[in-house]
Amino acid sequence: MSRKKLQRFKENEKNRNVVQQGKEIFEKIKGNWNCVQFLNSNPIVVELACGRGEFTVGLARQYPEKNFIGVDIKGARIWKGSTVAIAEGLENVAFLRTQIQVLDKFFEKGEISELWITFPDPFPRDGDEKRRLTSPRFLDMYKPLIKEDGIVHFKTDNTGLFDYTLDVVKQREDCEVILHTHDFYASPWKDEHHGIKTKYEKLFSEKGEKIKYLKFQFKPIDKDGDQK
Repeated sequence: MSRKKLQRFKENEKNRNVVQQGKEIFEKIKGNWNCVQFLNSNPIVVELACGRGEFTVGLARQYPEKNFIGVDIKGARIWKGSTVAIAEGLENVAFLRTQIQVLDKFFEKGEISELWITFPDPFPRDGDEKRRLTSPRFLDMYKPLIKEDGIVHFKTDNTGLFDYTLDVVKQREDCEVILHTHDFYASPWKDEHHGIKTKYEKLFSEKGEKIKYLKFQFKPIDKDGDQK
């Protein structure tokens, strides 16, 4: 392991906005993000596979009235977003270092207001479907963590993954598509993301790849436990 990476790991241990194994907060953060980490009652927005945190930090700049959490297993990547947020005094940013497969160990039912899935690994082989972050397996995990009127955002350059995800969402009785486009930057909604781009989005866009975007939500449950 390089000296630079080791130094970044040490800084993650000190940075208050990084929640990771070995810190006391790691074991008690579930259901307590507002009162323990952010010290406010603002809505929580989570980005999965956040990488260097460009999107998490970018959104936090635009929406100081919300709290943003980037989730990734790569500590060296999280370090970048963490240090940028600290340098800019963004107290509404945090990073959770963990596998996304165990996300439900760190968020209580209804604790998340919005979920962003940005440029995940497409896992194109049929045998890897369960590893896709938009597969039924993962959607079933996200659903109880997102509050009743919460929103899920999905962005990718990969047409196969996008079409797969759109089909999965449309086929579920508990999901409702709000909007979708195969060319986000030619759509009426392009300004809603304030020009914020991840490293990979910039790379794909420069290569001429069209960015796909899907916005959906899980349908509310009525008093009898049925979908409304």
